[in-house]
Amino acid sequence: MKARIVIILYMGFIANIAYGQQQIASEQQAARLEKYISKMEAKGFSGSVLVATQGSKILSKGYGNANIETKTKNTNNTIFDIGSVSKQFTAAGILTLEMQGRISTDDKIVKYIEGVPPVCEAITIHHLLTHSAGLPDAIGNDYEQISEENFLKAAFSRIKKDHIGTRHEYSNVGYTILALIIEKISGQNYENYLRKNLFLPADMQQTGYVLPQWNTKHVAMGYAKKEPWGTPLDQNWDTEGPYLHLKGNGGILSTVEDLYKWHLALLNDRILSSQAKKKYYGKHIKEEEDGDSYYGYGWAIFPTRRNTQLITHNGGNGIFFADFWRYLTEDITIIVLANKSDEKSEDMAVNLARILLAKN
Repeated sequence: MKARIVIILYMGFIANIAYGQQQIASEQQAARLEKYISKMEAKGFSGSVLVATQGSKILSKGYGNANIETKTKNTNNTIFDIGSVSKQFTAAGILTLEMQGRISTDDKIVKYIEGVPPVCEAITIHHLLTHSAGLPDAIGNDYEQISEENFLKAAFSRIKKDHIGTRHEYSNVGYTILALIIEKISGQNYENYLRKNLFLPADMQQTGYVLPQWNTKHVAMGYAKKEPWGTPLDQNWDTEGPYLHLKGNGGILSTVEDLYKWHLALLNDRILSSQAKKKYYGKHIKEEEDGDSYYGYGWAIFPTRRNTQLITHNGGNGIFFADFWRYLTEDITIIVLANKSDEKSEDMAVNLARILLAKN
């Protein structure tokens, strides 16, 4: 009995040492990260950054100003336009419908979308998710009003039939059509469906288009160089959020803290099943024929030198910029949201990853 007590005490002693060493290492990493980001802040970086490793956040802060005129600082709860990082939510929405048995990613879109011309009848939901439907990137300005009929007519008139299922060509248009499919199958507004099935189950209270009770003081002002562009809420939106040129493919608002909650929710099966996540992170199609990255469903998949994978997506509109990096094997998460899109914001995640992964 005494021997067992000694062993238990010894094991606890070793665990405490390991925990202490891990804590010291995390503090050292955080100091290096802080030093780099502060240097970039002095050069004009403006945004919020969250970094987590070994299951814990080691940095979650704001830098620069959310509003220069009012001298409001960015914090880890500042709300930003996350651009095309929004696509992973549209993809997850489709997968939850598949989990419910209401659709299949192999379904042809003609089953759900009216007015699909014969030349486009081969397009499947999978093709839309992987940007392999032969559709154009965009057919109008993000904030331009357009009817569903005119949107679909313009989209299908620019189809590249020979590219359907054979080539990755990034298409915001395809993700808008996915949002329309979510609405038609669920009988709910796109944002309502995501909020009920994704955001609230993940405790993401500050993510969406118009449904969160936004405190406008916490919404970042976007800047084109030094000129104020306005907040996303100042732009030309419908009562239910953006019009079709942006809906489903971008423009969702969120915070670094909420996106980290999404990361945590994806580590278990409470929102997406293991089977659904195999599709979510699947290496479905090469992004470039001579490249080594693949596109999943709303995520890009990159190999690393350590024979692991980086699961990532970025987004931006030339004003706001967002980057979401996840090394699942190494247990590293990097989230960068910025209200000035420039080299400092676009290079932030890669340089933070270098600091974390450096051997020395």
